Amino acid sequence: MTNSQESFWTDQIESSYALDNSKFDMNLGCKAWRVMLESINLNSINGFLDCGSNIGRNVGFLNCVIPEASSNIIELAPKPFSLCTSSYKIDNSYLGAIKNATFDTRFDLVFSCGVLIHVNPDDLLASMERMYSLSSRYILIAEYFNRTPISIDYRGSTEKLFKLDFGKLFLENFDCVTLDYGFLWGVEYEPAGFDDVTFWLFEKASTLS
Repeated sequence: MTNSQESFWTDQIESSYALDNSKFDMNLGCKAWRVMLESINLNSINGFLDCGSNIGRNVGFLNCVIPEASSNIIELAPKPFSLCTSSYKIDNSYLGAIKNATFDTRFDLVFSCGVLIHVNPDDLLASMERMYSLSSRYILIAEYFNRTPISIDYRGSTEKLFKLDFGKLFLENFDCVTLDYGFLWGVEYEPAGFDDVTFWLFEKASTLS
């Protein structure tokens, strides 16, 4: 069943959001991803899954940072999905909500970036669980942080953007270890689309030797 958040993205906001995501600094975006992944061996990532790709901003960045890795996406809104799959070589794709995504394979790196903040709180753990299950090793979450959960207005609408401690919630509910965490300050990184984003990088405990 589609909830109000999912309808908002597919019916009201997808075109303007896609336009916003078409403007970015490629070199700075690649730098941001190298910062977020600096604690792991990039050669160990044979494929990544972008959970909420929009038109593929992060796909483009990661094609630069880990060019040998396969690109795979989940996207809720049809127009950005079509733009992403036509603009990049996408090996596996799913049109729909993260919580419902199914694939025949698993991916070394599964991530969200500015996506979980827009997920209905009732669906958040289900979305995280699907990210965890689709990962064969690493999960990265890059979202807006607040120690206590709050909802703020987004483009004139209420209950469409939620800030909380996504890293703590993930760590408390899934069997993993924290490899790294940090902050992409918008003063430096906003031209690449990272405006005061907090990130957490996890590894599944089952993959640790």
